[in-house]
Amino acid sequence: MASKPEFVQFIAEQLRDAGNITYRKMFGEYGIYCGGKIFGLICDSQLFVKITEAGRQFAPDLETAPPYDGAKPYFLIADVDNRELLTEFIQITCAELPAPKPRKKK
Repeated sequence: MASKPEFVQFIAEQLRDAGNITYRKMFGEYGIYCGGKIFGLICDSQLFVKITEAGRQFAPDLETAPPYDGAKPYFLIADVDNRELLTEFIQITCAELPAPKPRKKK
């Protein structure tokens, strides 16, 4: 089941203090970015965040699950209402992720 655009917008709004949050439709679902780094996916109106060591230390009890069949596990963020905690978690996660590769000029 595809994610509802309202949910995607809600997540982007919840994370507005984490940095420059953008999202892009991908294969019927959404990739979500902070400062150009893709840090997660929104699938079936659920937020999945890439697993990093810093994220695991910050929230060791977070559930993991694949966002779609055949995908590697991500953190499944069930509590998307706690803006402060969510913002801090995303900032910690994104600090550990590599910078996006420059796009090749056409």
